Amino acid sequence: MAATTTLHEHDAHDDHHEQHWIWKYVFSTDHKTIGIQYGITGLLFLFFGFCLMLVMRWQLAHPDTVVPIFGKIMGDLGAWLNQDPRALSTLAKTGSFDSWFWLRAVTDIFPGGKLSADGYNSFGAMHGTIMVFFGIVPIAFASFGNFVVPLQIGAPDMTFPRINMASYWCFFISCIFMLVSFFVPGGAAKSGRTSYPPLSNIADLGQGIYPSGFEPHIHHFFNGQTLWVTGMVFNITASLLGSVNFIATIIQLRAPGMTWMRLPFFVWSQFVTAFLLLLAFPPLEAAGVMQLMDRAFDTSFFMPTGLIVGQQITQWSGGGSPVLWQHLFWFLAHPEVYVLILPGIGMVAEIIACGTRKPLYGYKAMVGAIFVLGFLSFVVWAHHMYMTGMGAKVAAFFQTTTIIISIPSVILLTALLLSLWGGSIRFTTPMLFATAFLPMFGIGGLTGIPLAFNAVGLYLHDTYYIIAHFHYVVAPGTIFAIFAGIYHWYPKAAGRMLNEFLGKVHFWGSLIFINGLFAPMFLQGMAGMHRRWYDGGATYEQLSNQVVMGRTGIEWNSVISTSAFLLCAAQLPFIFNFFLSMKFGKKVPNDNPWDATTVEWDTPTPPGHGNFTKEIKVYRGPYEYSIPGADKDFTPQTELPSDKNKPPADAHH
Repeated sequence: MAATTTLHEHDAHDDHHEQHWIWKYVFSTDHKTIGIQYGITGLLFLFFGFCLMLVMRWQLAHPDTVVPIFGKIMGDLGAWLNQDPRALSTLAKTGSFDSWFWLRAVTDIFPGGKLSADGYNSFGAMHGTIMVFFGIVPIAFASFGNFVVPLQIGAPDMTFPRINMASYWCFFISCIFMLVSFFVPGGAAKSGRTSYPPLSNIADLGQGIYPSGFEPHIHHFFNGQTLWVTGMVFNITASLLGSVNFIATIIQLRAPGMTWMRLPFFVWSQFVTAFLLLLAFPPLEAAGVMQLMDRAFDTSFFMPTGLIVGQQITQWSGGGSPVLWQHLFWFLAHPEVYVLILPGIGMVAEIIACGTRKPLYGYKAMVGAIFVLGFLSFVVWAHHMYMTGMGAKVAAFFQTTTIIISIPSVILLTALLLSLWGGSIRFTTPMLFATAFLPMFGIGGLTGIPLAFNAVGLYLHDTYYIIAHFHYVVAPGTIFAIFAGIYHWYPKAAGRMLNEFLGKVHFWGSLIFINGLFAPMFLQGMAGMHRRWYDGGATYEQLSNQVVMGRTGIEWNSVISTSAFLLCAAQLPFIFNFFLSMKFGKKVPNDNPWDATTVEWDTPTPPGHGNFTKEIKVYRGPYEYSIPGADKDFTPQTELPSDKNKPPADAHH
């Protein structure tokens, strides 16, 4: 159904008195402001999660040594808390309550400035959680989706603006829970990003980790793992609110003439992603509530009978199933992979069409492929669970569906590669990131095919091969797409261009060092090195000292960690560019600096309330580039038809 809201209705809103800044910029219902809020918050958490990884990489390359800067600071603070009379006197003045417990929670994982084994587990769990649920998804889906989708379909806003605001603030509350969990006794969650029970049900529940003065049983709530589960429940709620809004907006608020097959591919990708979230997240939210009940109220949804912890039988009534959690988690977590990648593919498609000055190859086939991909993503989850001892028939089913799901992925990648053929390519910074996405995503996909088979999965499970495979999909894959999208749509949001020189320095540094970071992990994984060894494999010399391509597994740790720190340095040009360009960047020459065809470039720059200053009507498909006989190499969707600008009959086939 096309949008029926008229321009006059939005003019009426413009006559209202000026909003207070707290309603305009903080508790805003404007989709563009909410998109920017999601984007800034997500980028901050991406950086935070990246820093956690850097500490882990130092530990792996230089086990049992002081972590530079941060570790030294934490070690000194820990020594002061334990020895300095001023800190100890505070404890005496406040009776039995340790008012420094929040700082001890951090310093305790850096004894003497070195990362402890518990600290490594904690940072690993939080790195995975933060990068996926608090970094990539909020940016790729919520931020770009909120800012770009209504503009691309010619809508004045999202269908439910207040629900949109509620979505962001649920997400913000979940961020607070995750941050606070670092400062509670015992530190943040240590049970991995998958939070498998029974470990996750009993982690940090012991009274011994709590300072004296805490109320009885507060340890059930005030600990890292419980805060992790609570934060995830709020995070999932935010995603569900957002996904309902996206679906309703794309169905109901399309501009006149914006038929389904005139939608930009990015809108299609967000539409399918929203359905994935809407259908896959409720099982994990239910599982999160059940795990919270297990931890806080001693239920036994995931606790088996007769579990022995610390040489004593636990007091749970039992009868629960730890494998049930795995099913509920992976039923979300494999569609979640496509929640990560589909918005990225959508952004890359937009940029490749604009950067090559030609229509996308196989537009309709690509749309069909993402629908097939979305459906199949719900029937492959148990390939993560071959270690649970499933039967041969069940394993055969999931092996088959996992191989089949590679077909629509290949269709998408092939169509994007063929779209480059014969194009007049403009190698702008967004185009560089978009074209680099293709081989990087290809490596991630191809290395996943062996993992479809349980015989291979049993050997490679939890090794660095898994880390490399997954990260090639989401790091030089989705994150490169995110960078491409930022460079592409930043001018529309800020009214200024990002610096091209700094952008290209950022691109080449990122491309080189991200491969130096992840490619050697394939070698380590095939040598059998486990990703959860906090000392980098020093304890398991028989495996880690195998020579692979001239280096032992442990020696590859140094190469990987050096690449990680250089990759961090390569992000500095982007950070400077992003913030300095807001004030000093070159002003956009017009509302459409990329000479693009889609509707978002018909808005003022930056777009105001209601987005459009004229009535929007769509006359053609989204990628009418280089039409023979036209007076320019792009024909916007909203441009009135003329004989010169009529597209050929098969322009989108």
